[in-house]
Amino acid sequence: MNRYLPVARQHFLAALASTSVVVKSISAVVVLLYLLSWAVDTPYALGVTPGYLFPPNFWVWTLVTHGVVEQHVWGVVANVGIVMACGRLLEPLWGALELLIFFAVVNISAGLLAGLSYLLTYVATFDLDYLFAVRAYGAAGFLGGVLVALKQTMGDTTVLRVPQVRLKAAPALVLLLLALLRLAGLLDSSAPLAAYSYGALSGWVYLRFYQRHSRGRGDMSDHFAFASFFPEALQPAVGLLAGLVHSALVKVKVCRKMVKRYDVGAPSSITISLPGTDPQDAERRRQLALKALNERLKRVEDQSAWPSMDDEEDDDDDEVRTDTQPLLPGGRDPSSTPRPAAGGPVGGSLSSTSSSSMSQSSGGPSTGGAQHPESSIISFEDAPSRS
Repeated sequence: MNRYLPVARQHFLAALASTSVVVKSISAVVVLLYLLSWAVDTPYALGVTPGYLFPPNFWVWTLVTHGVVEQHVWGVVANVGIVMACGRLLEPLWGALELLIFFAVVNISAGLLAGLSYLLTYVATFDLDYLFAVRAYGAAGFLGGVLVALKQTMGDTTVLRVPQVRLKAAPALVLLLLALLRLAGLLDSSAPLAAYSYGALSGWVYLRFYQRHSRGRGDMSDHFAFASFFPEALQPAVGLLAGLVHSALVKVKVCRKMVKRYDVGAPSSITISLPGTDPQDAERRRQLALKALNERLKRVEDQSAWPSMDDEEDDDDDEVRTDTQPLLPGGRDPSSTPRPAAGGPVGGSLSSTSSSSMSQSSGGPSTGGAQHPESSIISFEDAPSRS
């Protein structure tokens, strides 16, 4: 174990050095507040306490600081790891400023909604523990928002092979895991579960309706609908309920209405963008098709790289047949063609038997009586001596 610690430390420092100033700053604040927790009760002073968040106390700074407060080493590692994962996966797509805005929106919304839910629980039960004994802090809220963002950008990525689990199912699975841990008594409080739930919800609302990018605002694609976070059997009922809630929020001006968009500035024709046909959805499908095409081409290259033994045997047979065939008609080898004698005269004449071949083709008798196959071959003969 000790020999792996220097390697892990080296990789961690290398990954941290390649991140932006935003990621480094958040990580440094998490570490500093953890060191400060040895002397000060940071969850009490910087975490969200429902009884102190609302008037008359109004500790509003805790909405900003509760997401970077940790009391244990594993909490620090998880918090810094989540922030660095955002720097590696989301920051190249969004930019450092957008990542900082997302971090602030998710943490503030999760802390506010968690404190409000505990306040309403106190109103229903009159139990003061829900106001002053609860401390909401840590990276649970931001983790929920990050998993929702990863579902939007790379939801079809496979996380586990056996059983096959894709990244788009991670938000629901982590929520189920936290609920089971709370029911089993392994979590001291339900604050992490509440913070995670509200962090995921606030992250989805921000990315769905309010995030600004080059294509406009929000993401109205079908694969990022609220019903897509639930199993397929529950998606119709959840979609109907989500539609009713969205209609109510549109009336109170909290969410914007999904409308048709017409791009009249297109050079060729009018481009109509309807809900469910968002450019992000089209880009996602294009990436999936490109990935499938690359995998298919790779399989074809692997198969063509190793020819079969039958093809090699056929090639050998063709070479043998080529070697055994005579090069000249009549079955003679060109090496056996007669050559003039070395002592013959120098001024030899080239005689052709084309006239005999023409007479044979026209049906006339040949001069030699018997037809030889080499009659159509140009040969060298000794020229007759002149008297």
